[in-house]
Amino acid sequence: MRLLIPFLFPLVCLAQSVHSEDPTKPPVRTGDAQSMFNGKDLTGWDGDPSMWSVRDGVIRGETTPSNPAKGNTFLIWKGGEVKNFELFVKFRSTASNNSGIQYRSRHITDGGTKNNWVVRGYQHEIRNELAFPNVSGFIYDEGGKRGRLCLVGEKSSWEADGKKVTQKLIEEAAFKKLFHLDDWNEAVIVARGNHLQHFLNGQLILEFVDNEPALALSQGIIALQLHAGNPMWVEFKDLELRTLSD
Repeated sequence: MRLLIPFLFPLVCLAQSVHSEDPTKPPVRTGDAQSMFNGKDLTGWDGDPSMWSVRDGVIRGETTPSNPAKGNTFLIWKGGEVKNFELFVKFRSTASNNSGIQYRSRHITDGGTKNNWVVRGYQHEIRNELAFPNVSGFIYDEGGKRGRLCLVGEKSSWEADGKKVTQKLIEEAAFKKLFHLDDWNEAVIVARGNHLQHFLNGQLILEFVDNEPALALSQGIIALQLHAGNPMWVEFKDLELRTLSD
């Protein structure tokens, strides 16, 4: 027994090291996540039926000159509120306008809105552009007070006295190579407590800690955006949600 003890401890340490997670790498689809879209229709979702549909197996939102959005409008997932999670979404859009993925958000139903599908909260921006800062992935405070909370390339936090940027994660030149213009891209959003991460096509593009207790959002709904303004379309597919323990 004495001869075995020196070997057991290193073996335990090795196993812990093998199974440790790298926080700069995105989580992967492993088959245990919840599918949010059946690929056939909008069962489980709620939005303006004149703008949202399923076409060729993907969710499509579209505005036209004859059917413009009256204010930003959203397709709301009816699966309930989520708190800590990993969200996987593939998207593509036109460059004429922008879209977004809402999370930890709320559906505004108290009247005074321009349409019946107004959502406010954290938004993962979607754009078909390559020049910083107007690119897919930054966190926007939709309907809130703080505007662009964290830009692509930033590791930052929001403190009582405002935003603090501590590190640069990706430069514009590298983003241009990473993003698939006019094609499908995959976003992965990870939310744990007040710590938020956005990954694009397998790479960490921002990391944000919301240390403003009066404004930080701990849970809420998920939704997809059609932006008011220029006619546009946006498409989504392969939406999966993995909830995490507290």
